[in-house]
Amino acid sequence: MTAAVSHVVGIDIGGTKCAAVAGRVEGDAIEILARESFATDAERGVEPILQDVERACEAVLAQSGVPWGLVQGVGVSCGGPLDSRAGRILGPPNLPGWDDVPIVDRLQRTFGVPVALQNDADAGALAEWRLGAGRGLRNMVFLTFGTGMGAGLILDGRLYSGTNSMAGEVGHVRLAEDGPEGFGKRGSFEGFCSGGGIARLAQDLAQDAWKRGEAVGYCPSPDHLGAVTAAATAAAADAGDPLARRVFALSGEKLGYGLAVLMDILNPEAIVIGSIFARRRQWLWEAAEPVLRREALERTRAVCRVVPAQLGEQIGDYASLLVALYRADGGFGRGTNE
Repeated sequence: MTAAVSHVVGIDIGGTKCAAVAGRVEGDAIEILARESFATDAERGVEPILQDVERACEAVLAQSGVPWGLVQGVGVSCGGPLDSRAGRILGPPNLPGWDDVPIVDRLQRTFGVPVALQNDADAGALAEWRLGAGRGLRNMVFLTFGTGMGAGLILDGRLYSGTNSMAGEVGHVRLAEDGPEGFGKRGSFEGFCSGGGIARLAQDLAQDAWKRGEAVGYCPSPDHLGAVTAAATAAAADAGDPLARRVFALSGEKLGYGLAVLMDILNPEAIVIGSIFARRRQWLWEAAEPVLRREALERTRAVCRVVPAQLGEQIGDYASLLVALYRADGGFGRGTNE
């Protein structure tokens, strides 16, 4: 019997860029038919950006030759906080002015199809669960480890988002009394394990090195301190810079503590980590693994793999499409993860 074909649209809303994708679904296979993206430029305000989102959705369907009458739903992935049940975006820090945006109601009125909303960590968890490193599992954690640090939780074969869509905000957990700031808290998980956190950690170590009279390969002088990024620090680590490697070792140590907490509390089969971990696993895991072995219960650690995300740079596109596919009752229907 031929598998039924369906079509969905995905929207990925971020602080620097937004994207719309059209997808074709047949059985367990998802094909991206067309994609449009544009710079967010959040200072423009909510309405102009939403209008561009709507135009991008129309464009990807036109490019793919799919009429709205054949679209089963639209999925929206956006950084939190948000209320996925009410369909409202509630003031993400990287989207100033988006303080209470009823995006689901608006898009349903505009397009006349069902619309679903999830935060980007939950959406990424759905994508890696259905298509990537978590395929076939019933219990997994997905960690973003990108611009910020958040977790998407798949527990007992269902996405778990908590009482008011705030489950998985692990970036706010404090791992040290002091340290780089992330999620509004110094020494937090996000402060040590995110792009911005790694940049701030690199800046802190550079200042300490200068006080000792040492040169800093990834930052030639204090005048360049504000230009230090996680990417530049990673490039220096790849080139053999010992201080840059120390930055990633410190981040990795704190990652080990965070992973141990997640393993002991949630007892998952896998923790899937995206973005920076997937690209720089060699520098992070060397420091994280000994901490994890020391801190986590042996029986929880024995049944849990820590693996990089598999979907790479396309995870945002697939994540938004998976939000559209994920049923309101908490499942994909017949398929891999039922």
